[in-house]
Amino acid sequence: MTEGASAASRSDGGHRRGDPAYRRMLLALFFAGVATFAQLYSPQALLPDIAETLGVTPATSALVLSFSTIGLAIGVLPWTVVSDRIGRVRAMAISIASASLLGALVSFADSLPLLIAGRFVEGLLVAGVPAVVIAFLSEEVHAGDAARAAGTYVAGTSIGGLSGRLIAGPVGEALGWRVGVLSVALVCMIAAAAFIALVPASRRFGGVGGLEELEGLGRAPTDAPHSVTRRILSNLRSPRLLALYAQGFLLMGGFVALYNYLSFRLTGPGFDLSPTLVTLIFLAYLAGTWSSGVSGGIAARRGRLAVLLAGIAALILGTLVTLGDSVPVIIVGLVIATAGFFAAHSIASGWTGQVTDGVGRAQTAGLYNVAYYAGSSLFGWLGGILFVSAGWPGVVVLVVGLAALAAGLALAVLRRPMR
Repeated sequence: MTEGASAASRSDGGHRRGDPAYRRMLLALFFAGVATFAQLYSPQALLPDIAETLGVTPATSALVLSFSTIGLAIGVLPWTVVSDRIGRVRAMAISIASASLLGALVSFADSLPLLIAGRFVEGLLVAGVPAVVIAFLSEEVHAGDAARAAGTYVAGTSIGGLSGRLIAGPVGEALGWRVGVLSVALVCMIAAAAFIALVPASRRFGGVGGLEELEGLGRAPTDAPHSVTRRILSNLRSPRLLALYAQGFLLMGGFVALYNYLSFRLTGPGFDLSPTLVTLIFLAYLAGTWSSGVSGGIAARRGRLAVLLAGIAALILGTLVTLGDSVPVIIVGLVIATAGFFAAHSIASGWTGQVTDGVGRAQTAGLYNVAYYAGSSLFGWLGGILFVSAGWPGVVVLVVGLAALAAGLALAVLRRPMR
């Protein structure tokens, strides 16, 4: 995991598809995706059980998920600064190892406030991977393969999220939600060890002295062109980046609301499915694994904007199909929506790394993740309010409205040529 780079090493073109190091990198990041997203979203499959056990409403139980994503959103930018100082690989290794350990301890929380607090800190720790990975890929992978590599990484995150839910759901039904959460944490520890063993050393990372700036020790002039503050403000002045950040905020918010409350709908009156059967709806994530994996290749031929808009359209269509009153129809809609979301997300997240000129790339990707998980936290909770007051149609209106707004912003801003 030693990260030493020189000007000479920066002059090469990065890893190309087919290189052994490229394959090893993506395999390592697959395990990082498992370790990160399995533990982050494992409670989603257990929300009805948590609500019943603790005697709270669906929206209140969703705070277990929302506060972890709030922690992640808050932790993203500090992790980008840390990674600028100690290296991308080392930052990601520390992040997932510490988060996996805390994830095991959180399962023993004996009250809702303690559980929420533990999940918040877990989110802070786990933020190191999504905060850094796009910058890591942008630095280490040849530009011609960057979109495909980002899509492959997102495919791995979908497998991670899926595995966490599929493990937690059946185990939780049999042994209680605490054991379900603990079992996922143990899997994440194994995945974190695999990441550390497999990930190749960075060849093109040079560091920018971020910790000194974060600590405000005055070691970098306040007018330094590469200061953290200037890098962040530069990103926030870019209409294209703001439009990409809006994609993450709006689309992820709607997507999380869709999955959060569909479980309540299917276990409630009219369907009365068992928790284990409802857990199987998360197999729809495999559609996202496929779509995120192929979206980069399609974007290379058709353009990023076309794929982004097609993904949003599929998300809207699939969400509307879930209004049906039969389980097979709902599953078809969920598969379409999931494929659309992951295609759009893989394009938007990978696009951010190409808009920047390389300076502050970690902060560029970090701000996308702040928006992405802020949307998850806000709308993942708000969807519960609408579910209680307006039923499933209320959730559908929320998801479709957010997706339509994202498409409008993309059309208004992202079709303009870069200057």
